[in-house]
Amino acid sequence: MLKFDSRNVQFKSPFGAVATDRRVQLFFPVHNSLKATGVLFVLRGKEEKKLNMTLVGNDGEYDNYSLDFSVPVAGVYYYRFEIVTDSGYLFVGRGEGGKAVMGDWLPEWQLTVFDKSYTTPEWLKGGVIYQIFPDRFYRVEDGVRPVKGPFKAWDEELTIIDSDGLYHANDFYGGNARGVMEKLPYLKELGVTAIYFCPIFKSFSNHRYDTADYTQIDPLFGSEEDFKELIERAKEYGIGIILDGVFNHTGADSIYFNKFGTFEEKGAYQSKDSRYYDWFTFTEFPDEYDCWWGITVVPTVSRNAKEFQDFIAGEGGIIDKWTKFGVKGWRLDVVDELSTPFVRALRKAVKRNSDEVAIIGEVWEDASTKESYGEKRSYFFGEELDAVMNYPFRTAIIDLIKNKDTKAFKEAVLTIMENYPKQSLDCCMSLVGTHDTVRIINELAEVVTPPTKAERLAFRLTKEEYEKGIRRVKMASALQFFLPGVPSVYYGDEIGMQGFEDPINRHTFNWDNINEELLKHYQNLGALRKEFGKEETIISVTDDVVKVLRGGYELTVNVKEESLQIEKK
Repeated sequence: MLKFDSRNVQFKSPFGAVATDRRVQLFFPVHNSLKATGVLFVLRGKEEKKLNMTLVGNDGEYDNYSLDFSVPVAGVYYYRFEIVTDSGYLFVGRGEGGKAVMGDWLPEWQLTVFDKSYTTPEWLKGGVIYQIFPDRFYRVEDGVRPVKGPFKAWDEELTIIDSDGLYHANDFYGGNARGVMEKLPYLKELGVTAIYFCPIFKSFSNHRYDTADYTQIDPLFGSEEDFKELIERAKEYGIGIILDGVFNHTGADSIYFNKFGTFEEKGAYQSKDSRYYDWFTFTEFPDEYDCWWGITVVPTVSRNAKEFQDFIAGEGGIIDKWTKFGVKGWRLDVVDELSTPFVRALRKAVKRNSDEVAIIGEVWEDASTKESYGEKRSYFFGEELDAVMNYPFRTAIIDLIKNKDTKAFKEAVLTIMENYPKQSLDCCMSLVGTHDTVRIINELAEVVTPPTKAERLAFRLTKEEYEKGIRRVKMASALQFFLPGVPSVYYGDEIGMQGFEDPINRHTFNWDNINEELLKHYQNLGALRKEFGKEETIISVTDDVVKVLRGGYELTVNVKEESLQIEKK
């Protein structure tokens, strides 16, 4: 009865998101048996508009209606169709796979409209990102030791609980900038074009998400001179540096809050007269204050703290300081916690240095429809982000391998492809593991998770589980590298490192125990990425097989047999 398919350019062109004022062409066939006298296209944004479609012909079985339209204002819109007949209206909405179905109260199609001036950095597209947890990647001895907490040998076990029964994240291994510099040839061989560092600013924890001073590189990571040299040497290898911007909260042990009196200047915790007092929200001064997820070591910065926002994003602020070193991108931690005006100010700060500096947000859901603090976010309209961490792809890949449902995989992937502007999707971090997730080999091996953290720390996959995990990681990574976006490899995943939730997924890189077979697989994928770069992606599925064609190479993943094949077409 109905042929319309939003994912087929025969019926909607162009595919997916469109620019403001861009002409959109719709072709809507209606079967003769419905005796249509007209078709209405209904576009819903802040207001609802109904446009008459034009009857352009009849092919003997279908009346064919068409419409050309454009949208002048960026935003997320929704649309449906209404078939007009002598006896009333037939309502048409979005069915499975973007295909039209008739009925009442059906889902609508989404149309993302971005500003026509919106561009994203070209340097990032077609490359490979490598995520480094700085304390754990590699160390070159420089004599520097942590100010607080133990300094451990590289092969010493992690601390998961301290003597007071809490976990303070203050055991250090000393991975540093000099260590990264020494391993640049290794990264180059992986095909890496960007390093995304978890925070490197001064802090008293090993993860450094509790910033103590945004103006200083943590001495354990290196000096400003070390950082400058790292940027320059990485550039020689064709690798750009992306920093982690943690601007939703600071550390309680920071120059800004100074809960423990570490710093000479009075912090917000110590005095209402502190110049930082208005950055934070106290319900009962000084011990009751807003903090991220109730974790008192990371007091939340007020969403409307203008002085803090100027400190970070204003002229001569933190973004300016470090970007001028040659930084090529910023990843914004928990971007959905930041206010829209602040995110827009951050983009302006990043882009006034260069349009080619990337701004990427941490979003775990479909970022085009994200809501937070009762607000629909506007990440992809041209005033905020270039891209996000593509967690929906991660979920789709893992579910495909575990559940063998190729149809659900295709739907999940094409939904993101349809909803995101192409220039955004091309810069998105396509990931299967991060510092916030279980190691991908553990995830895909599908082992029973031990009940206690101590047992999870001691857990190691059996030979059979490990082989299963390696086989599945190869499948997952191949999909990751072939799908749209920029594959992001979490340090150690490429050599088969194991681990459950943090901090167990943050062991030191095991340079003495590399799975050479898996490493070679990742190196081959990196070489392919370099070859097919920014080429388009075509996805097809059958009951058991996913095929992805890109740049003349076809990836075939058979989920039933758990096999993969890459052929040049």
